[in-house]
Amino acid sequence: MKIAVCIKRVPVMEVKFAIAASGTAVEEAGLKYDVNDFDLWAVEAALQLKEKAGAGEVVVLSLGPDAAQEQIRKALAMGADRGVLLKADAAPSDGLAIARALAAELQGGGYDLVLFGKMAIDSSNQMTGVMVAELLGLPVVTNVSKLEIAGATGTAHRTLEGAIEVVRFPLPAVLTVDEGLNKERLPSLKGIMAAKKKPLDVKPAALGEQKVSVRRMELPPERAAGRIVGEGAAAVPALVGLLQTEAKVL
Repeated sequence: MKIAVCIKRVPVMEVKFAIAASGTAVEEAGLKYDVNDFDLWAVEAALQLKEKAGAGEVVVLSLGPDAAQEQIRKALAMGADRGVLLKADAAPSDGLAIARALAAELQGGGYDLVLFGKMAIDSSNQMTGVMVAELLGLPVVTNVSKLEIAGATGTAHRTLEGAIEVVRFPLPAVLTVDEGLNKERLPSLKGIMAAKKKPLDVKPAALGEQKVSVRRMELPPERAAGRIVGEGAAAVPALVGLLQTEAKVL
């Protein structure tokens, strides 16, 4: 089984962000980067499928700057076989441009599955995997929380509000992976050392025309300080009054 996994380099989110001087991007100074969480789960899914099949290849692709090689190497350390970086100064805001570049690289690759994370935690667009599927002319199943492959047919579970949807699809196909499918393995020391010798090709990203751009980026306003209106049952009338007159939620 030959599987491609598309991953994104994203900032580690447990920091306080600032807006860059351009006003259209996050200030990168001091930020740390990692593989998008959903994409890590997609890598793990690919590795488990390969291990179950007993043979195959897992190829990791990413679009971004040279620094994204670090995130590709992490996936290689987990067990992926080779990597491809589609080099660009930065991942653009135009999801279709990204999808076209990825599809151009994937086209003709003979992949049985192309996996994405459900979304990138920095942009939350949830569009790239679906557009790549359309460009490649392949069936797509999104938000997969359980997956089984038997021969040339796959069965995926999608968790909905109060229900589970079961979808069967033919291979080759594109899937986007949701939380709950699995937990990514930690790279072993042996895997980290082996990753340094695994092939990683760097190619220019064929982004083409970009029609979507960020015009302005702003941080949300600071939340107002809280107020203590009293203690115990005696505070209830004052609280209700404020909810009616100030918050206007009652």
